Amino acid sequence: MAGTASPVDQDVLIVGAGLSGIGMAAHLQMNCPDRSFALAERRANLGGTWDLFRYPGIRSDSDMHTLGFVFEPWKHEKSIADGPAILDYLHRIVDERGIRDKIRFNAKVIGADWDSAAARWTVTMEDDKGAVTTTTARWLYLGSGYYDYDEPFDAQFAGREDFQGQIIHPQFWPKDLDYAGKKVVVIGSGATAVTIVPSMTEKGDGKGAAHVTMLQRTPTWYFIRPAKDAFANTLRKFLPEKLAYKITRFKNVRLQDIAFRRAREKPEKVKEFLTKKLKDSLGDRYDAQAFTPPYNPWEQRLCLVPDADFFEAMKADKASVVTDHIERFDKTGIQLKSGKHLDADIIITATGLKLAVAGKIPVRVDGEAVAWNEHYYYKACMFSNVPNFSVVFGYLNASWTLRADIVSEYVCRVLNHMQQTGTDVATPVLADPDSLTEENIFDFSSGYIQRALHIMPKNADKLPWRLSQTYVQDRIDMRTGEIADGVLTFTKAGDAKAAPAPAELEAAE
Repeated sequence: MAGTASPVDQDVLIVGAGLSGIGMAAHLQMNCPDRSFALAERRANLGGTWDLFRYPGIRSDSDMHTLGFVFEPWKHEKSIADGPAILDYLHRIVDERGIRDKIRFNAKVIGADWDSAAARWTVTMEDDKGAVTTTTARWLYLGSGYYDYDEPFDAQFAGREDFQGQIIHPQFWPKDLDYAGKKVVVIGSGATAVTIVPSMTEKGDGKGAAHVTMLQRTPTWYFIRPAKDAFANTLRKFLPEKLAYKITRFKNVRLQDIAFRRAREKPEKVKEFLTKKLKDSLGDRYDAQAFTPPYNPWEQRLCLVPDADFFEAMKADKASVVTDHIERFDKTGIQLKSGKHLDADIIITATGLKLAVAGKIPVRVDGEAVAWNEHYYYKACMFSNVPNFSVVFGYLNASWTLRADIVSEYVCRVLNHMQQTGTDVATPVLADPDSLTEENIFDFSSGYIQRALHIMPKNADKLPWRLSQTYVQDRIDMRTGEIADGVLTFTKAGDAKAAPAPAELEAAE
């Protein structure tokens, strides 16, 4: 006989009050108005990444017409926005929609336990003073990001203890760092490094660095574009805000998709295009060794350079690029394997993030710990045989929020289906994992991805058991596909999990 679902503190508990969490809260209000929800945020402020990172020039690495939410137009003139502008956008949303009162700040989730008999999650939280509390929910939604907030990637450079200056990781940028007139070396060549370098040189009040050197082991493919979207700003003059935003968003999604496909299908043509843009921007400062990566475009994310600011700093002799390998740090800087030495007062290790799955939260289902690398993704947001649980892992080849929006919409569809059918539990049932062919969907060579493959959930070679990287098709599938697809199984509290029929398994493969 089926059990009865136990009372809960809220229907949905959202972990994280950054882009993903705030987006889900807004979608719940719009699509599931009778469902109660709360957000648990480990930090004292909302914003997630945009509150944590405070390094000079912190900005989006994609346009805000796709990094912004589908339901909330981006109104700023700049489409490549800085961190404060993105925080203003998020604060406005939570205040206008009454979400702020739903956020529990300084609430770090340290455990989550699913009880099938009661059909609920019990979530354990710890505040900033160490006090432990619990709360219960029907559904657990993780908007906790994809990297470790506590510990960045440590490249373990020899001789760190010998350096007499300051060593800083961008994830833990010190407040009011004085770098006026100092020699700075930024290790790395990704989005963070390319943002920091021009930002530390551009102060015209005597507070900028004397010189900033970007030390890279491997070059990166750069894409130059204006910080302002002239098309979007023109539309806003003649059309209602929401319509202008919708058209711009459609345009940018299509252009992103075309650019990615072209890079995969005709990499040499894209190399030629990107190289020509670099040469046009740098002129006689162009150095093939510094700007020709050993991989094809979009085998790692393209690095956005708004208004060519990084290259303008180089042409003004305020910044430079060195391509070499580090032998060790010493008292006055960095000794390179080529024999050269880089003098430095400050060394910034922009060497990458450390990925984390499910916010590093210990998750248990009926007392059994969940090992994520033993479970398959389902519909890019749930996991095989884990009930009433969803996460957001954004696109590698497009804006994070594009995935966050369609995942939120999809989970709301699932919740409404459960309400309509009088069921309590939704489980993507995979009875025979051996029936699937595993595939590495993360065919990106980026170091942070490769370092984390051993902890990542599994991907099959076919839907629905995969984390797809094709937003346009995903949006169609998530919005219009059958909820009761023979894989996602709906039961009542206390019922044994029903396995799909063999025919359904075959269709799922």
